[in-house]
Amino acid sequence: MSNMISVKQIARETLPKLIDNLVFPNLVYRDCGEAAAARQGDSVLIRRPVKFEAEAFSSEDGVTTRPIVEEAAEVKLDTLATVDAAISAWDAYDDETIRRVFIEPAAAALAEKINRDGLNLYRDVYQTIGEAGTAPDGLDDLAKASLALDLAKVPTDRRAAVWSPLCTAGLKQIPAVVNAEKCGDTTALRTGAIGKVFGVDHFMSQAVCRHTAGTLAGTSLTVKAAVENSDTCVLAGSSLTGKTLVKGDILTVGEKSYTVLEDTVASASEVTVKVAPAMTAGAGTTVTVAGSHEANLVFHPHAFAFVTRPLSAPAGVESYVTTYNGISLRVVRGYDIRYKREMLSMDVLYGFKAVYPELAVRYMA
Repeated sequence: MSNMISVKQIARETLPKLIDNLVFPNLVYRDCGEAAAARQGDSVLIRRPVKFEAEAFSSEDGVTTRPIVEEAAEVKLDTLATVDAAISAWDAYDDETIRRVFIEPAAAALAEKINRDGLNLYRDVYQTIGEAGTAPDGLDDLAKASLALDLAKVPTDRRAAVWSPLCTAGLKQIPAVVNAEKCGDTTALRTGAIGKVFGVDHFMSQAVCRHTAGTLAGTSLTVKAAVENSDTCVLAGSSLTGKTLVKGDILTVGEKSYTVLEDTVASASEVTVKVAPAMTAGAGTTVTVAGSHEANLVFHPHAFAFVTRPLSAPAGVESYVTTYNGISLRVVRGYDIRYKREMLSMDVLYGFKAVYPELAVRYMA
């Protein structure tokens, strides 16, 4: 067995390939924390990016100092992404075969899940543009995305957008996009780069989520009673029994949009819904519910956080834990005595959180 590829080699070869396939985590705020091992379900505190507000200088009053306060945000390490394979005869696999049948596909599978879990944060983003079922296909659409960030007072540096393949197909037909300077720091970003237009770096990812709206989409609704800066409101309508709103649904109330925070079921004539941000609306205000759509994201890195921690090495089996560029990967080799076969497993522990969702916009398509 001395000439067989080791668990240490597998881990060290897989991790760079995994990182090369990540898109979304490389575009957001990252916290790899301390080297101490963690377990699935643990909650950790991360430092939120510091925010300041500029003020006009007064020669009479001087400056007003503000303390530098690093606020903490709690992130739950709720996901343990794992790829597991059974190998009936370890000796039958040489190094190149292990790379072909396990290392490369496992790295791609882990990256796809991590990207998709991150892009699922669209459900916390309440600012929206675009129209469900209509993909962007012109410079005016990209200008709207940039304008939405401007109106939200999002910092102009490091803005990024992640588009679905369908949207990307339309954007790539725009001459200004075709000729845009390519950018990116990793293989995935380079190959997925669409270009930089209007101060936003645009990327494609196959992991962009499609939101399936609840059955109240398209139903005529109104605000039942006036609400003032509340995260809960009651919507009224007719023949609503059993119809649903699901987390991530977008409500348009007047000229503002809100995201539904929890799944809820309507009664005969009303539905109570929890929303973000806090709503202010008068009784009788018309409410529309957006239909199913692709949830593309345009954002500043500080909108979202990606948090990873290393896993402990299990006792009694061969294992290796390696960390690089803020990502930690564990590889374990064991033996299933019941089925008389070797087992290979690799896993990553992580969590995502919308830290400042106001710094992001959901582009519906």
